[in-house]
Amino acid sequence: MKQATALTLMKSGKNVFLTGSAGAGKTYVINQYIQYLRERNVPVAVTASTGIAATHMNGMTIHAWSGIGIKDKLSSADLRNMKEKKYLKDKMENAKVLIIDEISMLHKNQLDLVNTVLKFFKDPFLAFGGVQVIFSGDFFQLPPVGNSNENPRDKFAFMSKAWLEAKLAICYLTEQHRQEDNELNTILNEIRNGQVSDTSIALLKNASDNVLDTTEDPPKLYSHNRDVNMLNITKLRELDGISKIFTANTKGNPKLLETLKKSVRADENLELKKGAKVMFVKNNYEVGYINGTLGEVVDYSEEKLPIVKLSDGKQMTVVQEEWAIEDDKGKALASFSQLPLRLAWAITVHKSQGMTLEAAEVDLSKSFEKGQGYVALSRLKSLNGLKLTGFNTTALAVDSLAFKADKRFQELSTEEEEGFNQLALDKKAIAFVKHCGGLTDPNDIKRFKNKKKEKKSKLPKQSTYTITKDYILQGLTIDEIAEERGLSEGTVMGHFEKIKSLYPEVDISKYKPEAALFRKIQIAHKQILVKKDPEQVREDGSVSLKAMFEALNQEVSYAEIKLAMVFI
Repeated sequence: MKQATALTLMKSGKNVFLTGSAGAGKTYVINQYIQYLRERNVPVAVTASTGIAATHMNGMTIHAWSGIGIKDKLSSADLRNMKEKKYLKDKMENAKVLIIDEISMLHKNQLDLVNTVLKFFKDPFLAFGGVQVIFSGDFFQLPPVGNSNENPRDKFAFMSKAWLEAKLAICYLTEQHRQEDNELNTILNEIRNGQVSDTSIALLKNASDNVLDTTEDPPKLYSHNRDVNMLNITKLRELDGISKIFTANTKGNPKLLETLKKSVRADENLELKKGAKVMFVKNNYEVGYINGTLGEVVDYSEEKLPIVKLSDGKQMTVVQEEWAIEDDKGKALASFSQLPLRLAWAITVHKSQGMTLEAAEVDLSKSFEKGQGYVALSRLKSLNGLKLTGFNTTALAVDSLAFKADKRFQELSTEEEEGFNQLALDKKAIAFVKHCGGLTDPNDIKRFKNKKKEKKSKLPKQSTYTITKDYILQGLTIDEIAEERGLSEGTVMGHFEKIKSLYPEVDISKYKPEAALFRKIQIAHKQILVKKDPEQVREDGSVSLKAMFEALNQEVSYAEIKLAMVFI
């Protein structure tokens, strides 16, 4: 199916599953639809199954948007509590279109939960409460994370009750927009079809002799964490200079902490040197990095924190971020605070998903999961950018259930094309926009677009602090603001000092840390001031966060210290 056909089907209001091979332009089509809806003032929620996928869409994770978080099930009490949260209630009631990108990595149970939530908030008799859903993804990519004893049938989203209820129109894109040569594209299609030819095998073996045309060491992709860690440690040891160890600050329920540590990509003990290649493992749009951003440690700040240079030349001092498991009231039951970095001379195939690489050295000789080879190879634009040091039969295999489903998706997409009627669908598109309360008259659409442009040109850009301030005035908690904005709690806490300065009339007293914690931080602050150590107290009289962190025995996160300092 061509992109224009898929876009027309989306506009008609049908629920759609948009699929196709890597590089077929799925994200492009989704962005075209988002623009179409926004020009007509139709509310659209843009989400994805993972954080890194969400950044491609300028959206947030479906877990955060829907309020399901890390839950495996929802009780009636859970749903009632969710409805009491004004920001969540308003968001759900306003929703007209929901987009979920990288649907292949969303567990079927989680898709069912999203369906349950929307039915509870909107219409209980309609799939997803009557909201149009657009799923995008490729089930030949790596499968959802599940329990070790789960088979694919227990995990894939297309096996969920919600998928069947949605009665999706299947749009299987067949054009190719990433791969620059037919050879790599042919190999990828053969892997999808489960029949890799001798010619393709020979081409892959020959890729072991490729000399990559790049000024920097290309990233190396491995199937196992063990190999990634070994290479990263070896490269680190080869660098001159003294290592600096950054230890994570953890607290809370021990069992929950273990769960949290498994889901966080940052190491509990991070060893760095100047010259180390690193990757960011958390999203922070305000500062300017996302999960997967690459860089190099070039120096250390006065607080002895790493200064990282990104590929675009920008440099930034990296501070701790916080990961947490919270209860329904927003209280952290377990938290993990660490620099959002890991060494990146090598990365796993799993963590490469969603990236486009000009060049890479790939070792698939130890592949243990079907789909790993397809994911790794489809990151590249051409065979010339690939140095393949090894592969096994598993690397080039695909899951049998995903294979059968893909064949069926192709058939259903063909049937959809055979019944395609442009005129009828255009009429449905107008009716759907009206149903959503949007604009259909061309003159109204033009005026709306011009009004938005005029407003944007006349008004100064709303600062990130103003947006946070508005949520404070609405009475949202810190975790609710973070969830609503797609930021970390630490970033939101960091806004409070600026807000206090810019908007002194705004009452932020409810966000003051608990008395015991605040007193503890206050004492540490006074003790550092008394010492008057120039390495800890700056010329303007302010105390470095690093000094505070150490004075508090690394038991209080940087974010909590920042927040407390606003009230000292």
